[in-house]
Amino acid sequence: MPEISLATSIPGPKSAALLERKRRSVPDGVSVTFPVFVESADGAILTDVDGNRLIDLGSGIAVSSVGNAHPKVVKAVQDQVAAFTHTAFGITPYESYIELAELVASITPGDFDKRTMFVNTGAEAVENAVKIARRYTGKPAVVVFDHAFHGRTNLTMAMTAKQAPYKTGFGPFAPDVYRVPASYPFRDGLTGAEAAERTIYQIETQIGAANLAAIVIEPIQGEGGFIVPAPGYLAALVKWANENDVVFVADEVQAGFARTGDMFASQFEKIEPDLITMAKGIGGGLPLAAVTGRAEIMNAAHPGGLGGTYGGNPISLAAGLATVHVMIDDDLPAKARAIGEALLARLGAAAKTDARIGDVRGRGAMVAAEFVVPGTTKPDAHAADAVIEYMAQHGVVVLECGTDGNVIRFLPPLVITDVQLAEALDVFDEALRATR
Repeated sequence: MPEISLATSIPGPKSAALLERKRRSVPDGVSVTFPVFVESADGAILTDVDGNRLIDLGSGIAVSSVGNAHPKVVKAVQDQVAAFTHTAFGITPYESYIELAELVASITPGDFDKRTMFVNTGAEAVENAVKIARRYTGKPAVVVFDHAFHGRTNLTMAMTAKQAPYKTGFGPFAPDVYRVPASYPFRDGLTGAEAAERTIYQIETQIGAANLAAIVIEPIQGEGGFIVPAPGYLAALVKWANENDVVFVADEVQAGFARTGDMFASQFEKIEPDLITMAKGIGGGLPLAAVTGRAEIMNAAHPGGLGGTYGGNPISLAAGLATVHVMIDDDLPAKARAIGEALLARLGAAAKTDARIGDVRGRGAMVAAEFVVPGTTKPDAHAADAVIEYMAQHGVVVLECGTDGNVIRFLPPLVITDVQLAEALDVFDEALRATR
């Protein structure tokens, strides 16, 4: 029996009415990409207010990795709400903050003494990593990369590469942020060593190691197009950073927590970042983010220099503890690897019959198809949009990404069933045929 069940067109009448209420009460800048209002969700299935059952290949942008309403997460949250909801860890602390900090330290790359702080969002985590790196090194400059996405605050907008919609009209932005080219094998054709040489040359000649506090990079770029760097690229950057007293920050906000088939994407590359920023998958759907790193770097900030009212809220911490234990106990990295094999096989087969798919890439349950004008590497956002729209109308939630908006990303919950994934990919194949 199909998992997808459509009682109405998309959007249905109840969702359409709610969209009109949204128009009258919510700013236009808070846009909606998939025009249905969710009433309930379970695992990888979303049910909207019109009774439509949809397969979710977006996971709330890589958040609901253990699926929606996981029983262990629900129970942990309910227990914590009944105990207390908030005191502020910086005022009257609680054990769960320490417990999750210890757990995160045990699963992040690197066998060295670590410290962890908790905040609410990925952008907050990135901002704090930059603060800490500047305090530790005494240097101001930060290097980021082409196609990077790090958030929507003023500093992280400066760090984010894509102009529209994230940055248009919101400047001026924070200073001392410098952008350099990253490894993009589909487009630059360079080996990891060649791409690293290009990156390092630009850093040394245009910024200078003596001025540089941190390199901040996504081990697999997320919003920029699920770009997987060429082998050896990240390791070469880590080596250079270590030799030049530069803090290497891995932004694992989207790639972290079992998403790529390892608990962290850095592990596949066999690198040990000085600092790691985390969010999305850690909280099981609740707002939670973290910075973990070498103790001597994390401890550079003076008492009171780090924190915030809601950072490490006890309800979010309870959800985080339950979520990470589910990932470990149920070996969700292995499930992500199996999902990745299925995605790469199906998308790879599709690419052989549809010249619009220029590249299929990714790792684990973080896979993408890049659409181009056939026979070229020219981005074709229209083709990607048409496929996404068809899938939406036929009950599959899938998201675009890429600097040019021409990449379709597949981010299913790690608990998605084989039947659900196959059915969703059947809709993708149908969408390709229907939009040629």
